[in-house]
Amino acid sequence: MTRIRPITVFAALIVPLSSAIAQPATPAAAPAASEAQAPLEPFVAQYKVYKGTRELGDATLQLVRQPGDRWRVDLLMRGAGVFRIAGVHADQSTVFDVSATGKTYRPLTQATVRRLAFTRRQTIGLYDWNSRSAHWTGDVKASRSRPVALQPGDMSGLLINLAVIRDAAPGKALHYRFVDDGRVRDHQYQVAGDVESMGAGDMRFDTLRVGRTGHAHGDETLLWVADGVPTPVRILQRENGQDTYDLRLVEYKGIQ
Repeated sequence: MTRIRPITVFAALIVPLSSAIAQPATPAAAPAASEAQAPLEPFVAQYKVYKGTRELGDATLQLVRQPGDRWRVDLLMRGAGVFRIAGVHADQSTVFDVSATGKTYRPLTQATVRRLAFTRRQTIGLYDWNSRSAHWTGDVKASRSRPVALQPGDMSGLLINLAVIRDAAPGKALHYRFVDDGRVRDHQYQVAGDVESMGAGDMRFDTLRVGRTGHAHGDETLLWVADGVPTPVRILQRENGQDTYDLRLVEYKGIQ
C-alpha cells in the first residue's frame, strides 16, 4: 500500500473535554494476549465532514499520551454556517490503557458533549474494571442510566475504530463488543478482500474497506484504512440507508 511518512510536530492538546472526566484509580492489569501488536503512536488528523455532496464542517481525530501509561483518543466535529445550528457539533473523548502486548485497548473513562441549536448535552462514563461495571452520569436517558456489566475486550466506539486499524487484513472478519454511553452492542465487521485507491487531500492511498451493519438498529459504519496510516482515511455512517456523516481525511501528523 502507498504510505506517507508522518511529520513530527509539537502540538497542544486540542480537546479540553477530558478535564471534565474524573481520573479513575489504577485498575487491575488488563488481560494479556498471545501476540504482540504494533505500538500506538500519537497523531492528530484533520477531516472534512460531508453529507452526500454537501460539506457540513470539519472534524479532528487525535490520539495523545497521558500520565501513568494511559492514552486519550478524541473526536471533535464542528459544523460550519447553518450546519452549526443544525447540530453538527459534538465532542467525544475516551481515556484508556493498553495491555503489554498491545492487543487490548481498555476504556477507563469516557465523555460525550453534543450541542444542538441552543441546547447542550453531556454524559460522563466510568469503566470500573475492578468491579467489572460501567455507568454513565449527566444527561443520560433513563434506559441507559443503569450500570453495565463489563466483559474483557469491551470498548467504546472510538477505541473500536483504533482496533479496526490495528486488526484489518484482507478478507478478515472482526468482532468487538461496543459499550458506550450506556449502550451495549455486538459489532461485526467484514474486511474487503481487495484494495481500493482513495485520495485524501493531496495524498493517495491503497485502502481496505471495512464494513459493519447494525441490522436491528438500522445503522451502518464503513471505514477505509491504509497500511501505515494511524487514522481512518474515511469514515462513513448511515442510518436506514441514508448517509448521516461522512468524514474524509485531509491530513494527519505525528505528535510528541
